[in-house]
Amino acid sequence: MSSLLSVSDITKLQTVKYANLGSLAILVFDYCITFSEEVRWTWFKPWDVPRIMFTISRYLPFAGVGMTAYDALRVSNQCASTVEGYIIHIICIVAAEGLLVIRTWAFWQKSKRLLIVLLVYIVLSIAGAIAADLIPTMLIPGEEPPLGTCYFESTRNAAIVYMFLAMFDSVMLILTVYKRFHDYKDFRSEIIVTLYHDGIFYMLCILAVTLANVICEGALPSAYSNMFDTLQVVSHSVLASRILFRLRESNERVHAPSMSLTTLDSQIKYLRPSSMSMSGTGPTSEV
Repeated sequence: MSSLLSVSDITKLQTVKYANLGSLAILVFDYCITFSEEVRWTWFKPWDVPRIMFTISRYLPFAGVGMTAYDALRVSNQCASTVEGYIIHIICIVAAEGLLVIRTWAFWQKSKRLLIVLLVYIVLSIAGAIAADLIPTMLIPGEEPPLGTCYFESTRNAAIVYMFLAMFDSVMLILTVYKRFHDYKDFRSEIIVTLYHDGIFYMLCILAVTLANVICEGALPSAYSNMFDTLQVVSHSVLASRILFRLRESNERVHAPSMSLTTLDSQIKYLRPSSMSMSGTGPTSEV
């Protein structure tokens, strides 16, 4: 792409900007329709790790998405700094993924070994993604944004970043499916069903958006590179929040009125696989 954009390139960039503004509208709309659930399931609860991660993934995206929208609508020739927005996007996604990790960890009966492995994997994935994005060498051949310009585009290396995220989400998906059919195959507990079905559905949605970003960043013309950039953050925020809401709602239906919910860690009851009851009534030892 030359430094002077063609009409076709301008049209592509305008489409990308509209897509990012549409993602901002989704974030605002979802916040409005789920605000009552947030009040019910998170307000007046202890400030534990799940609630901190939820708050970050719920509210910080407004800043990150707002900065992206501002960058998309910028009409001046002066380049806007994207470092702050880049950092905010990373924090938002990590916080949302943290909620998914906690959900998977609970599904695996709070296995310390699994938690350590996942934390190490997270650190390595973040380091690898940042290195791939910042390295000056283009790891994927293809059209690149013009040097010294401020068009709303990313380099091909951004596809590598989303590949790291897609691999991590795939691992989480595989761990959930494996545990469901290995240890909870005959269970009909509502908590188990909620953990599994909601987790699978939401992770598949996030994975679909991530793979769409891989395609846009790595295969399509560079003008389309940021097509789903904002949607990635929004999908993580929206879906991770809904996982928490649904889990706490199911827990209240199962245990109310004899049991109150205080933290995510106290929501689910489990037995070790070797001593699980096959009655379908659910686990009995509390996490």
